[in-house]
Amino acid sequence: MTQTSTKTADAAFDHPIKDEDIEKAKLLLGLEAPKSIDEFYSVATPDALRNFTRAYGDDNPLYTDAAYGARTRWGSQIAPPMMPIALSRKMLGDPIPEDIRQATKRLFSGVHLFVSGQTTEWYRPILPGDELYGFGGLESIEEKTSEFAGRSVIRVLRTVRVNQRAEVVSIDRVILIATERKKSRERGKNMSIEPASYTDEQIAEIDEIYAAEGPRGAEKRWFEDVEVGEKLRPMAKGPLTLTDVICFHSGGYGFAPYGIAHGRLGYENRQRKPKFYIKNQAGIPDVAQRLHWENEWSQSIGNPMAYDYGVTRECWLTHFVTDWMGDDGWLVRQHDEMRKFNYIGDTQIITGEIVGKRVVDGVGHVDLEFRATNQRGEVTAPATATVALPSREHGPVLLPKPSESLERTAIEMMGRHRELLYSGGSGDTGSGRAGR
Repeated sequence: MTQTSTKTADAAFDHPIKDEDIEKAKLLLGLEAPKSIDEFYSVATPDALRNFTRAYGDDNPLYTDAAYGARTRWGSQIAPPMMPIALSRKMLGDPIPEDIRQATKRLFSGVHLFVSGQTTEWYRPILPGDELYGFGGLESIEEKTSEFAGRSVIRVLRTVRVNQRAEVVSIDRVILIATERKKSRERGKNMSIEPASYTDEQIAEIDEIYAAEGPRGAEKRWFEDVEVGEKLRPMAKGPLTLTDVICFHSGGYGFAPYGIAHGRLGYENRQRKPKFYIKNQAGIPDVAQRLHWENEWSQSIGNPMAYDYGVTRECWLTHFVTDWMGDDGWLVRQHDEMRKFNYIGDTQIITGEIVGKRVVDGVGHVDLEFRATNQRGEVTAPATATVALPSREHGPVLLPKPSESLERTAIEMMGRHRELLYSGGSGDTGSGRAGR
């Protein structure tokens, strides 16, 4: 690396967490604003549902095959649970107050951001032809000292997802961590992880798990038949390759809100977001997001090698649950945490068990605990979930309902969106979400 490019790269680490940014961020607490992000997909076409599902290694025909979906209780192909990370249209609405908007521009600029977990509640399926919109805001913020990254700021961002009929589809609460790149790099110098390597026998063992997997499909899993303490069939994910990261992007994740693009579009985006582009060893400005596929950049901020998106593992965890529950079940809620990195070459084996069952408003609910564990025996992503199952006594699963106040807010937000849309108003909110 040349002396000039070295200085430029070092400058990327000279962005500390500022006390004033923390105080300014608190101005956003409790404010509801429409999300101004256009994701990769704007409409849930059958192709979009299929391509996104396959991008994280899921072959469930309920999500990938329109003809199959038509024969299920849903009467249609439906989207997998994590589809909102790649499907959304900009929602128009009234902007947050101008003084707060100006004060909170470019918060934590140049600071490394990553998602460490999420809690999601699902209320209804996404069907082919559906559009998705979002509104929400900052639910909480706190400052902590991290063993790995030193000073950090933890924000919980709440987003309500609604379809074009103003029906609440899901609510997600994302845990977003802001850390100082310089501190991460300094502490990461002491990290040493041997890159994963495998014998033919070890690959064969992983392949045995893959060979035994598959979605339960049309065979009902009855609430009465499950037992507390029962273990779920393991699921394999890995060894993780750069091809896997490319596949996940090809399914639609990771292009918004940073606007990564090719050629002239990339140049134009670099003019808009200069701090997001950091020179590589050849002196070429490239996206900070490349830590998911470029070892040198990941190592420069304190990690031993490139690693996955946390949201990829969230997709894997929902895959584990939806394979188990079958077509007639419903994933009510999932909470997951990204405790450790999943590096290129790592293998995750997902295991879990039933820890509770009960009847809620006439619907059988089953509680699960599960986790992704790597080949070093480390739990990288613990999770819990609640699944609704059909019951011989109580009948088919009834979908959960959001609160009446939230339903009314959704109707009001979509009403304002349509008013601005058809009156020609921009309704630019300046809001967005962080990449994962």
